[in-house]
Amino acid sequence: MIKCSRRMFLLGTATTFAGAYAAACGSSPSAEIAATEIPIGSAKIVDGVIFTQPKEGEFKAYSQTCPHQRNPITEIDGMTATCTAHNTSYNLSDGSVISGPGRDPLEEYEVKQDGSNVTTA
Repeated sequence: MIKCSRRMFLLGTATTFAGAYAAACGSSPSAEIAATEIPIGSAKIVDGVIFTQPKEGEFKAYSQTCPHQRNPITEIDGMTATCTAHNTSYNLSDGSVISGPGRDPLEEYEVKQDGSNVTTA
């Protein structure tokens, strides 16, 4: 049987925290979509990213993960995304909360348009 000293416990805790932090706060996911596939005034979900085109030629990207309790956002209606787990709705023009128990805005990703494709940076 291995004894767990205070030092080993703290080291294990720090290592676990560092891994969780890196996973949660690491770089944004890499996703790509053809600009023509993103409807003007609406959005598409691709590889955990919500790509939206509020106005023609203006593209934004948000995390598909609801900040309220980390459930996936699965419903898009025009410029509104809704997490059906707790019915929090978000404005896809700026990521702000429209209604529901959630209080934090969607995590926004930097986007790049490379020719006919839109990607997260």
